[in-house]
Amino acid sequence: MADVNDMKARKNSPYGNDSDWIDFEAIVSTNKDQIVIAPGYLQKEWVKGERRYFHYKMDGKIVNFYCFNSGKYKIKHDTWNDVSIDIYFHKKHEYNIDSMVNSIKKSLDYYSKNFTPYQYKQVRIIEYPRYSDSAVSYPNTIPYSEGAGFIVKADKNDIDYSFFVTAHEVAHQWWGQQVVGGNVQGCQFIVESLAQYSALMVMEKEFGKEKARRFLQHELDSYLYGRSKAKDKELPLSRVENQAYIFYRKGSLVMYALKDYIGEKALNNALSKYMKDVSFQEPPYTNSIELLKYIREVTPEKYLYIIEDMFETITLYDNKAVSAKARMLGSGQYEVILLIKSRKLRSDGFGNELEIPVNDWIDIGVLGKDGKELYLKKHKICDSEVELRIMVDEEPKKAGLDIYNRLIDRRPEDNITNIVSGPLLSRFIFPFSGTIKKPLPPHEGGRGF
Repeated sequence: MADVNDMKARKNSPYGNDSDWIDFEAIVSTNKDQIVIAPGYLQKEWVKGERRYFHYKMDGKIVNFYCFNSGKYKIKHDTWNDVSIDIYFHKKHEYNIDSMVNSIKKSLDYYSKNFTPYQYKQVRIIEYPRYSDSAVSYPNTIPYSEGAGFIVKADKNDIDYSFFVTAHEVAHQWWGQQVVGGNVQGCQFIVESLAQYSALMVMEKEFGKEKARRFLQHELDSYLYGRSKAKDKELPLSRVENQAYIFYRKGSLVMYALKDYIGEKALNNALSKYMKDVSFQEPPYTNSIELLKYIREVTPEKYLYIIEDMFETITLYDNKAVSAKARMLGSGQYEVILLIKSRKLRSDGFGNELEIPVNDWIDIGVLGKDGKELYLKKHKICDSEVELRIMVDEEPKKAGLDIYNRLIDRRPEDNITNIVSGPLLSRFIFPFSGTIKKPLPPHEGGRGF
């Protein structure tokens, strides 16, 4: 693709170089027993002979991106505020219709409150056969393969795949329909990575952080597998081209991690400001470099390094919880003594890696019975091997660093280790086997030992 800063290429969008914002109007005919759906609002419907006609017209400019679907549909209708919601589906494929409607409502609510208002008066999902297993978001119209969610029957303990896919496609009514990037490197970061983040937040609000973590574990596996099989050079997220394992999988990981570092409100404020400034803009279109400027503005100085690590370079970690011991003190509290190792590496995109110094804020966590979170704080890790002493109020079972895999670690399973409990002893008589390097300085805003 053209370089991210190529101003000539930024005069075109990914939707084509023959037009920009267009007026849309269409009259389409189909079999008498079928329904046609196209972007826009239905103006008129009639039958002539053996054909059934539908007249659609959009009330404003749209990107040069539209579709036509025709079928024998059953229709589920609902509303969100003054927005009409319709699901067109095969009559035997009712498994996930309610979940899709719920996802549309929750998505419209979250995106409208946190980014900008929804620009249309309707949202429609239209099922189509498994010619492919994808869903695609056109202006107020989302064709959605039966294989992408309609025929999934998920267990209640599983991630609700249909809910997430729906939230992702609704997010494209903002990222891709309101904000359009130039046809240069990084445009899929703007469109797809931000849609992934948006859908993740809707899913987290609906199902909780544990389901979001399970989803991110899948994303990490998919990213690592994708980069291991890729034949082309791996690019940083801000310069990604047509590499789905980067703009989908890595995009989910780093956007969620960024939210964890700087806060959901700060990140959404930056995205909202960016969106208000670039929505429906005329060429030249925005690029990922402009987006990162908005993110930098809300990122505390101590975390600015993560912009380079997550978006502008290919940065990997090799973190490990070496050992953990705990003992009960006379106060009834428990002291956890944790030994960790951390390595940080930079890849050149061809698999060649260079180790660089660790000087990072990394989550340190202690878990109790049934995975209960007893302690979770970011500590400044300044050495490759560090000893930490942490106080908790309940009996600890496990401890480690980056326990929820915010960072891209190729062996995340060794980030947590079981805790070995010891007797009530003086705090000065509880040695580790092995070598201990620098003790960690107190973390900001909490207890350090």
